[in-house]
Amino acid sequence: MTGKVYLVGAGPGDPGLITVKGMRALEQAQVVVYDRLVDPVQLRAVPEGAERIFVGKARGRQELTQTEINDLLVEKATQGLIVVRLKGGDPFVFGRGGEEALALREKGLAFEIVPGVTSAIAGPAYAGIPLTHRGISTSFTIVSGSEDPAKPESSVPWEVLAKNGGTLVVLMGWASLERILETLEREGMPATTPAALVQWGTWSDQKTVTGNIGNILTLGKESGLTPPVITVIGDVVDLRKELSWFDERTLFGKRVLVTRSRSQASRLCTLLEQAGAHPVELPTIEIAPITDHSELDSALAKLHDYDWAIFASANAVEAFFERMADQGHDSRALSGVLIGAIGPATAQALAQRGITADFVPKRPVSEAVLKELSDQDWRGVSVLLPAADIGRDELEKGLTEMGADVSRLAVYRNVAAAGVGEKAKQAFIDGVDVVTFTSSSTVRNLADMLDGDKSALESSFIACIGPVTSATARELGLRVDLEASEHTVEGLVDALTNHFAAGQLTRQ
Repeated sequence: MTGKVYLVGAGPGDPGLITVKGMRALEQAQVVVYDRLVDPVQLRAVPEGAERIFVGKARGRQELTQTEINDLLVEKATQGLIVVRLKGGDPFVFGRGGEEALALREKGLAFEIVPGVTSAIAGPAYAGIPLTHRGISTSFTIVSGSEDPAKPESSVPWEVLAKNGGTLVVLMGWASLERILETLEREGMPATTPAALVQWGTWSDQKTVTGNIGNILTLGKESGLTPPVITVIGDVVDLRKELSWFDERTLFGKRVLVTRSRSQASRLCTLLEQAGAHPVELPTIEIAPITDHSELDSALAKLHDYDWAIFASANAVEAFFERMADQGHDSRALSGVLIGAIGPATAQALAQRGITADFVPKRPVSEAVLKELSDQDWRGVSVLLPAADIGRDELEKGLTEMGADVSRLAVYRNVAAAGVGEKAKQAFIDGVDVVTFTSSSTVRNLADMLDGDKSALESSFIACIGPVTSATARELGLRVDLEASEHTVEGLVDALTNHFAAGQLTRQ
């Protein structure tokens, strides 16, 4: 049997710009051959056992030559494997996808082209520059600024492009931009023609510089631009003054450390990205199953004996119901038991299993929870508290003092993430603007990973999800700059957004 190769356009950088069809190809891949300009986030869709091969190329350096990449695709497909060739932008727009497809066709191998969003369009769009606009530009031209060096002379008709009045987009042209701009001026394009440089278009660290063809190169160098850079030339550039949006989001460009477990980080990362931040994932904890299920199984066998079951977290819900399913039970086993959920995320996890919580506190902090519950008579009431193996026991103590018969039950373990100590130190070397803590465990574990060196944390803005987490940070000698009033990841991102938006207004 022979396999099949999918030549997939990954889009220009923003991982959300890959097509649905491209994502489906990744989900079934057995081998992924990917480029430098591919966001690693997209590789999460790849099955765990798939082979990942980096073949990235940059000016003056490349992992494999194009011929070697062609041979690699042929080799893997010949072995009967499903191969995804994941290419930045679109595979057929200056992506050499045509060469790879021809190499496969020559060997009689099956392939499929999955187009992608090209950076030539997306980069300017994220900079607030439409390539066409009624009354300004009714055409655009995309050219490569990096032509085949074996060619005796340029095949780009610069003399035509200098006079056609449309929008000109130059890809891969940073190294040759001086020559290109001089040629355009020499061929009749006015030096005052608006121009923009867009570095890392659609990425969270996108940078845009505007000027005209007479000064844009100087402005770009003064701004420290380096490849990849897209050059946009034409009157549409002036529309950026009114249409810029991507780099005006409140948290734009801020590197935010996310210390949650990898299984929980996605929601927080998504919210941060929507606010313009660049999430830096550093899972300091891992959610692990308990090793001894005897107590949990015993509780599951007599659920009807409990008056209340109060779940401490969404993780507790997940672990509890997974074990119920393993034991052949479902939510009907909780019939007649009142259900409590500490926090909206926990209530949502229960709702996904068809259970509406009877009690959700206004503030998911033990002291506040106990105050709300104190209106009821708890004498002789049996309460089950599914929770982590570690954590605060104030709720258990408080209910017991009110007369309840409380059974706190470990249904999962919070363990320190292994093998990320060096990654933690490197994250701060690369630069971190904001550190987010979503539990006491994330604070303690990160401090341990940094070997007690608080200097990196002291130079960052520290944001905590709630008072318990803040108290732990202060106990360890850390400065807490922000505490969310709503103790959820949504509340945390809202607090960050409001804080930095207020700072921007003050500076204005």
